[in-house]
Amino acid sequence: MRAYADNDYPADHKPDWKIISGLWPYLAEFRGRVVLSLALLVLAKLATVATPIALKYIVDYLDQSRGADMLLWIPVVLVVAYGSLRFGATLFNELRDAVFARVAERAMRRVSLRIFEHLHQRELAFHLDRKTGGLARDIERGTNGISFLLRFTLFNIVPTLLEILMVAGVLFVAFNVGYVVAILVAVVVYVVFSIRITEWRTKFVREANARDNQSNSRAIDSLLNYETVKYFNNERYEAQLYDVDLDDWEQARLKNRLSLAALNSGQALIIGLAMIVIMAMAVREVARGEITLGDFTMINAYLLQLFIPLNALGFVYREIRQALVNVERLFKLLGDKPAIQDAPNATELAVDKGEVQFDHIHFAYRPDRLILQDVNFSIPAGHTLAVVGASGAGKSTLARLLFRFYEVDQGAIRIDGQDIRTVTQDSLRSAIGVVPQDTVLFNDTLYRNLAYGRPEATEEEVYRAAHLEDFIRSLPDGYETKVGERGLKLSGGEKQRVAIARVILKNPPLLILDEATSSLDSLSEQAILGALNEVSRQRTTLVIAHRLSTIRDANTILVMDGGRIVESGSHSELLELGGHYAHLWEQQHRSGEQ
Repeated sequence: MRAYADNDYPADHKPDWKIISGLWPYLAEFRGRVVLSLALLVLAKLATVATPIALKYIVDYLDQSRGADMLLWIPVVLVVAYGSLRFGATLFNELRDAVFARVAERAMRRVSLRIFEHLHQRELAFHLDRKTGGLARDIERGTNGISFLLRFTLFNIVPTLLEILMVAGVLFVAFNVGYVVAILVAVVVYVVFSIRITEWRTKFVREANARDNQSNSRAIDSLLNYETVKYFNNERYEAQLYDVDLDDWEQARLKNRLSLAALNSGQALIIGLAMIVIMAMAVREVARGEITLGDFTMINAYLLQLFIPLNALGFVYREIRQALVNVERLFKLLGDKPAIQDAPNATELAVDKGEVQFDHIHFAYRPDRLILQDVNFSIPAGHTLAVVGASGAGKSTLARLLFRFYEVDQGAIRIDGQDIRTVTQDSLRSAIGVVPQDTVLFNDTLYRNLAYGRPEATEEEVYRAAHLEDFIRSLPDGYETKVGERGLKLSGGEKQRVAIARVILKNPPLLILDEATSSLDSLSEQAILGALNEVSRQRTTLVIAHRLSTIRDANTILVMDGGRIVESGSHSELLELGGHYAHLWEQQHRSGEQ
């Protein structure tokens, strides 16, 4: 499976510039700050454009006063004005950034929260297909891209264009149209060159990002499976695979850097030629006496002042181009609607008795592989129904459909007569407790993992639900013990106890036990079974079982084979029948004796 970012766009995909208009909602929250920031921007540019004019008068006064009596206060005033304008330009820019900071940071917060909520709303199939490392990189780059676009579109592109127009206006009024034409030609050539080369090299930037996602996904996947790597002594093999990805990333980065060098060199050549032409024009006019030395100084100052931000404009355009790609990928992720959604008129699930009915269910994960075929059964309120069968028979699929991780293709699942597709997912899942086969804990304290079943519960309620006093006392830090990533510091039985405690704390009317003891040894299984029997008492319970010894006391046992129910009855009835169940029982009993 390829990383999420690898298959979104081809390498030559061009981003949609309309994305910038999609950033307006993040600006609209602080309209006053945006307006004030723009006003400060204009003041900063006015001070910047006025600075060379003050410099011109200083030079002209000093030049014209050589050999004559000089009034010292005049150049002092002019120097103070010059320094004040430079300080004012910097001050207004800093104030602008300070005022706008809240807008940009709030935008990153809003989009980060939105993507976090969206990912939790996505269907199970999406999370089974995606790679965490690549997706995390896309989210990080996308949120940073939004902040970049908000800042640099407003505070680099707009002010640079504004400064070009102001400088052109000053040169047109103070000198002649030749300077304006020369500057505009240089700007147009520079911009066209920058855009063309940037468009050409964007594929290298995107390829580098894709290879970065790929190598990052490989690293995270390998580290998450640290124990498996050690079991098979495959550290060198993993390093080789990782190095292959890093080699691809290195080559992509090399192309990116070489193309960047070509772009920077071309931009520097255009600026250098423009400086030569315009300064040659000014030198000729000074020599002819058409302009003063102060005018020459002012022109030189304007060129330096103009081409420095213009040079930055090339960098900013490149970064905006890449930010658009990153934001487009993020918006595409946000635009993909979850496959499982509440109906427009969905109501809250009302659990009265807790009767569950699977009404002629057909389901397939893929069109070419049917999983469930005409599955029809009911679980009376307060009863325990167990489902057994060979691997791939469709047992766990029943639990996933009841929890609405997937939608049925045909038929309906009802709880107290209510089709679960007509109720909200939140109310449905609030009514169901699940003890999974593989309990994954958060890398946090034991207490926080226990309280996760109902985060608003009091400490007393958590302790009462835990039933882990002996186990807790054996830990050096008690409830504050860190369980490690995915709970790896706890044994399988200890993790299952935590899972059961969380369900007890949640206190749901319906319960799903999905092979909750299949990975435990016999002694741990007996201890867990006692807790499971306690938690399932007076609850409607669906048990997905591998070990038949754990479900002998179930009210009803269903035997599945090839996606169909082939037998149904109690433990003793199915043994007397001498069919599939009896064969499975005999097989497991014989294996146990051996």
